[in-house]
Formats: sequence, C-alpha cells, structure tokens
Amino acid sequence: MTTASLLWGLLFSSIGVALFIYGKRQAAPVPLMSGVALMVYPFFISNTTIVVIVGFALSAVPYMFRM
Repeated sequence: MTTASLLWGLLFSSIGVALFIYGKRQAAPVPLMSGVALMVYPFFISNTTIVVIVGFALSAVPYMFRM
C-alpha cells in the first residue's frame, strides 16, 4: 500500500462517516449504505487509481438517487 492510497482511503472514509451519520439521522438508506461502503472498501483495494475511481463513484451515488 502506498502513501497516496492511504491518504485517498482516509479522505473517502471520512466522507463515508459523514454520509453514514447523515443517513442514520435522516433514516435514508441510500446515504447510509453508501457511507458504509465508503468506509469499508479502502481496506480491500490497494491500487490507488481504483481507490480514487471507486471513491468518486460511491460518493456520487447519494446525489444520483435522491429521494
């Protein structure tokens, strides 16, 4: 794991925590599940490019599926 991968993982995990808290307080399942996914996926992917692509995709999911 490179330093860049760790820092991107930290950034997207922080976004995941914020989405998780928002989804829990608003009882909204899409931000809640997106937040959980953003917090967990950096542990399983070590390629920096894929971490960034998946992170941006998962961060965009709550905005695409607004209820």
